[in-house]
Amino acid sequence: MSTDRLAKLLEFLKNEPNDEFLQYALATEYLRLNEADKALQYYEGLVNNHPKYVGTYYHLGKLYEALNRKDDAVKTYENGMKIAREARDNHAFAELQGVYNQLTGFGDDDDDDY
Repeated sequence: MSTDRLAKLLEFLKNEPNDEFLQYALATEYLRLNEADKALQYYEGLVNNHPKYVGTYYHLGKLYEALNRKDDAVKTYENGMKIAREARDNHAFAELQGVYNQLTGFGDDDDDDY
């Protein structure tokens, strides 16, 4: 069933090659199919060609984390927070800030031992 969905998305993309939602949907579908390399290609294409598509940053950062690319994930979350702030998308900003803080250890209380 997922391959049917993938085929439909690819067909739609032929007609609308610059549609950022279709590119996002394809990245997500490839991720579901465990094709991380193709998902990465679409997510990276989105942040490079459609940087204001805020939803990409969370998922690209999480993919970088899964690929053990922590520095790339941190940078992606930072860029995403900047874009979300500019767009006044408080929900996306809060989600990005949460994963950023978790990844960087910001807010851990372990350093409060006297």
